[in-house]
Amino acid sequence: VQLVESGGGLVQAGGSLRLSCAASGVTFSFNAMGWHRQAPGKQRELVASINSGGTSTNIADSVKGRFTISRGTAKNTMYLQMNSLKPEDTAVYYCNAVGRWFGSQYDYWGQGTQVTVSS
Repeated sequence: VQLVESGGGLVQAGGSLRLSCAASGVTFSFNAMGWHRQAPGKQRELVASINSGGTSTNIADSVKGRFTISRGTAKNTMYLQMNSLKPEDTAVYYCNAVGRWFGSQYDYWGQGTQVTVSS
């Protein structure tokens, strides 16, 4: 299973970016997907997560009202729309996916995409 993120880059404060995550090599739908980020010198933190049907989301307080997570129409795809970006949003953003199949839990991570917000 491979998760591939895209859409990161350099943007000025107040700008927007849209991150995408697409999975390959998996037959079943993930039970949950999410975005995490890690800034230099800080621990990785959860930004947002979404269930398989896209009906339930969890958004970190630090980005609530600015970021929106959604599932794509293609199976096992996910997006993060980031608006009103701030310099403190600068981090490597990682896609995460969880599958609960056949009595076991499988946890996958992408390699990350850099988001840099300039002031």
